[in-house]
Amino acid sequence: MRDLTLILLSAGSSSRFELDIKKQWLRIGHDPLWYFVANKLQKTGFFNKIIVTSSIDDIEYMKTYGKFTYVEGGETRQQSLKNSLKQVDTDYVLVSDIARSCIDNSFLQQIISFSSDADCIVPFLPVNDTIVYDGNTINRDKVKRIQTPQLSKTSSLNLALNTDKEFTDESSAIVDSGGKRDFIPGDEAAHKITYIHDLNKIPCLEAPSSDVLSGNGFDVHAFDNKGDMYLGGVKIDSDFGFKAHSDGDVAIHALIDALLGACGMGDIGMMFPDNDDNFKGIDSKELLKRAVDKIYSYGFVIINVDITIAAQKPRIGKYKVQIRETLSEILKCEPQRVNVKATTTEELGFIGRAEGVAVIANANLKYFDWQKKQQ
Repeated sequence: MRDLTLILLSAGSSSRFELDIKKQWLRIGHDPLWYFVANKLQKTGFFNKIIVTSSIDDIEYMKTYGKFTYVEGGETRQQSLKNSLKQVDTDYVLVSDIARSCIDNSFLQQIISFSSDADCIVPFLPVNDTIVYDGNTINRDKVKRIQTPQLSKTSSLNLALNTDKEFTDESSAIVDSGGKRDFIPGDEAAHKITYIHDLNKIPCLEAPSSDVLSGNGFDVHAFDNKGDMYLGGVKIDSDFGFKAHSDGDVAIHALIDALLGACGMGDIGMMFPDNDDNFKGIDSKELLKRAVDKIYSYGFVIINVDITIAAQKPRIGKYKVQIRETLSEILKCEPQRVNVKATTTEELGFIGRAEGVAVIANANLKYFDWQKKQQ
């Protein structure tokens, strides 16, 4: 069967995961979890097309990984699914969650083999424990633990979701609209990651790579006789500031570029365009905080940074400790991992003529080690 599209839902905020990282960005080797799952399922050859949903903040970065069809998700799982269905042109659609990351090929084949039997094919697991609902013990044989993936007729699913009612899975929507749902045995190995301890039940996932990822940044700003001067998030005693769209903190700007370079996320101009009035005059510490939060949410950890400030004036020496402490707090690492150096150009060039300041920054990152965290 090839008349089949796969939708992988990966636009969630991971609010129940209780870590800075979104679970779809946990690293399996070098691959984020969403890409690991999508790539693995693509290799089965079962699907005409694979659609991956993403939050608006993640979608451009996701596109750098693989040639799938990317769709901006919605506020809810159901809205993400409705957005994705607009890109489906096959008679059947299989819907799964990125968090259900260890789906066996034989399990997929079993689901697909029942495609013509109902509007929706639903894998389930039985309940073995006593079940009490609203104070009453109920017959556990009538209770089912519903899993994904679920296979639906595309026309039936589109009809079922043409409503404002919210459903937690496809089959519930299809039954509510009058469609037929058939159950098949599920797979215990297809466990869903909801909480960090769920990773103990996912044996197919390898540890993140231990490689160190490096990036560098360089920035220059000319002096301006207006405004205050900030370097590394610290106000510098000076009669002049910098010409810039933001507050002109050239040290932080170079540092952001180094951090983004280490994780392949472009540069500061892509993340914070200088033609966007939202960033006009903004405190560069705020830009750094936003960049760092995104970096951690994508599964990276900052190891150390090294910054060299080239300036004939002002003199930076007395500010280096304060810059280190200010940046380390934002970077979520120890102060000794933030190195700040200052130099002059021996009165050579535009720096030597005291026309501006240049900064070179280097950053080293690693992947968040979820295996240690779950222990």
